[in-house]
Amino acid sequence: MLRTFSRNDWLLLCGFTAIVLAAPWLMQPVGAAYPDLLQKFAIFGIFAIGFNILFGLTGYLSFGHAAFLGVGSYVAVWSFKLLTMNVLPAVVLSILLAGVFAFLIGYVSLRRSGIYFSILTLAFAQMSYNLAYSVLTPITNGETGLQVRAIRDSAAVSLRDGDVRVIDQALGIQEIGVPITNLFGMKMSGFPGFYFCAVMLIACFFVAMCINKSNFGMMLKAIKSNQKRLNYTGIHTRPYLISAFVISGMYAGLAGALLAVTDPIAGAERMQWTASGEVVLMTILGGVGTLVGPVLGAGLIKYAEQKVSSWNEGILHNALSFLPDGLEDFVVGTVSLFVGEGWHLTLGLLFMVIVIFLPGGLMEGFRRLVALFTRPRQGGTPVSVGQAVEERG
Repeated sequence: MLRTFSRNDWLLLCGFTAIVLAAPWLMQPVGAAYPDLLQKFAIFGIFAIGFNILFGLTGYLSFGHAAFLGVGSYVAVWSFKLLTMNVLPAVVLSILLAGVFAFLIGYVSLRRSGIYFSILTLAFAQMSYNLAYSVLTPITNGETGLQVRAIRDSAAVSLRDGDVRVIDQALGIQEIGVPITNLFGMKMSGFPGFYFCAVMLIACFFVAMCINKSNFGMMLKAIKSNQKRLNYTGIHTRPYLISAFVISGMYAGLAGALLAVTDPIAGAERMQWTASGEVVLMTILGGVGTLVGPVLGAGLIKYAEQKVSSWNEGILHNALSFLPDGLEDFVVGTVSLFVGEGWHLTLGLLFMVIVIFLPGGLMEGFRRLVALFTRPRQGGTPVSVGQAVEERG
C-alpha cells in the first residue's frame, strides 16, 4: 500500500501533520487558538473526511450521516457510564457499532441511487432522531440528553442514582468531583483533548490517503465515473458501495465519540438533518473528492459558527471607530446584517460564490493561485529541437 505513495504524497502527509499539530500557534492571529474550537476543527474534519470517502469517491450523496454521529456519541457516553472513563474503549465501541448501524442502513439505501438514495438516508436519519428524542428515552434520556454521573453508592438502585463503571471500580480508581474523561490518567480536556483529537485526525487523513491510492479507491472512482459501464462488464459494484458507506459511517462514529470525549454528553440534536446538511456544506466548500478540502471546509464553517456569530454591533463600532460618525453607523448597520445572528447569511453567500465561481471548492481556488504564480513567462517557454530547426530553416 505504502509503495504507491509518491514523494508528493509523503510531503502532503508531513505538511498536514505539521500544520495540525501547530494549530494552537497558527490560529492565534485569527483568534481561534483556544482548545474548544480547535477540538471542533479536528472532530468535524474527521466527519468531513469520512463523508468525502462516500460522496467524493462514489458520487453518492447521503443526507443522513448525522445518524452515525449521534450513534457514536451515545455509545461513547454509555461506555463512560458502564465501563470506564478511559476514552479508548469508548472510541473503539463507537467505531464498531456505528459501522454496524451504517451497514444496516446502507444495505437498504444502496438498493437505489441518485436522489432516491439521498432521500432514503435522510428518512433513516430522521427516524433515528425521532427514536432518540422520544421513543428510546430509557437509553437516550430524550431531550435532556445522556450525561455521565459519579459512581453510585451501594444504596442506589438504578443508573439514575449514579453510574457503574465496572472497570474503574475493579481497578480501584477514585473519583473526585465531576467525572472527566481520560487517557490512562491524562485528562481529555483543554489542549490534551485537542491533541488526542488531532492525532485521530492525522490517522484518519492517512487512512483516507491509503484508500484514495488503493485499488479499492480506484474502483470507487470508477463507480462515480460510470457505474452502468462497470455493471455491463460484469463487475458487481454493490459490495464496493456498501464498504464505502460503512467506512464513511465509521468515520462519523469516531467523530461522535470524540464529541463525547471532549464533552461527555450525548443529545438527539446531533442526529438532526441540519447536522447532515452541515457536513455536505463542509465537503463542497472545501472541495469534493480532494483530501485536504473537507478539512478546510469544516474549519471554515466552525470558525464562522464560533467567531463570526459572536461579532455584535459593539465589536463592530470598536473596530470601525476610525470612520466618521455617519459613515461608521452606516457601515456597522450594513455589516451587522451578515454577522452575529445573521452569520448564516454570510455562510450562504460564501457558498453561492464558491459554487458559482469555484465549483471545485477552496482547493480549486488554491490550484488556480498556484497556476497563476507558476505560469511560465511569455517568451520563456522551452522550444523543442524540431521547432528550432524549422525556425532556422
